[in-house]
Amino acid sequence: MDRVAIIGASMTQFGERDGWVLDLLAEAGMACLADAGVDASELDHLYVSNMASGEFEGQTGIPNALAHDLAATPAYTARIDQTSSSGGAGVYAAWQSVASGASDLTMLVGGEKMTHRSTAEATDVIASLTHPAEYKHGVTLPSFAGLTARLYLETYDAPRESLGKVAVKNHRNGVDNPHAQFRKEVDLETVLDSPIVADPLRLYDFCPITDGSAALLLCPESVAEEYVPADEYVTIAGIGGATDTHVVHERADPTTMGGVVDSSEIAYEMAGIGPEDVDVAELHDMFTILEFLQSEDLGFFEKGEGWQAVEEGVTDRDGELPINTSGGLKSKGHPLGASGVAQVYEIFAQLTGQAGARQVEADVGLACNVGGFGNCVTTTVMEAGR
Repeated sequence: MDRVAIIGASMTQFGERDGWVLDLLAEAGMACLADAGVDASELDHLYVSNMASGEFEGQTGIPNALAHDLAATPAYTARIDQTSSSGGAGVYAAWQSVASGASDLTMLVGGEKMTHRSTAEATDVIASLTHPAEYKHGVTLPSFAGLTARLYLETYDAPRESLGKVAVKNHRNGVDNPHAQFRKEVDLETVLDSPIVADPLRLYDFCPITDGSAALLLCPESVAEEYVPADEYVTIAGIGGATDTHVVHERADPTTMGGVVDSSEIAYEMAGIGPEDVDVAELHDMFTILEFLQSEDLGFFEKGEGWQAVEEGVTDRDGELPINTSGGLKSKGHPLGASGVAQVYEIFAQLTGQAGARQVEADVGLACNVGGFGNCVTTTVMEAGR
């Protein structure tokens, strides 16, 4: 099977944006096509990753509308919804469309428009992804995060400050990302003194509500150089998707995200590598505790030692394994349907040497996009072009 290449990528400014989700999708889509020098009429498939355009703004049918606005007809269109991992699921669908031979040129655009709704309204839309048995009792993702963080800290004797250092690191990285929602450093004292949201987690342990969009253009690697030079594309070396129990309290160990473990094993095997071969990673830090859990479940660190890696600077931009050079969801923002696509955009930028001030030395990168509290996960391994 021919590997699939990403030959173009784009990302809009994340944050509070004017316009609606279709405007954001079109902005990213046009920029992505321009990045690869491709006309929209050449597209065979056009996918849109989006969680809740209907709930947030009463807008459905956005893939078809986007095809019209980009002049991409008669491309096949589909909307990919997998809650907060819609972006990663979209990457998987776009990869499948090319890897299967069904499409020679596929574009994925992910986006969400959220900031026009109140925090309570947006939180309720997001909480609807929990199991009905949990939702009816008022359970939210922040409450899961707080309970799991407390369990992790107590089980592995980790200091509360270690979670705060994740936020400090990712905000520091976000300063150099021109697309990030927050481009301001924070110190540990500010993080630890911010208001409690779900004890022991405080305001700065959570990502913001965000508008934004990102896009990727995929084709078979065998023809990638017909569009761009070899050093301007990356290949999807491995990709895997998996689920975990939807009811979180049914898991044997809430600090282990089975979907991360299983999806990464699939991706590593397909790529023919192990976690030790990854040079840079983008993880789904919707809450700071998730960076610890994912870094361990991806095999980067032993169980219960992710916090030590942060304390020792291993995951800093100049560390042995830079994590969330983009600023992560924490600083960059989390427009639900766009986040997984933006993670891949960051790895694309790193592997093609286009990351600017946040550039690191990397030939292999990984993106892990999580839905809910590990309910569904897509892990993607990418390598620099030949």
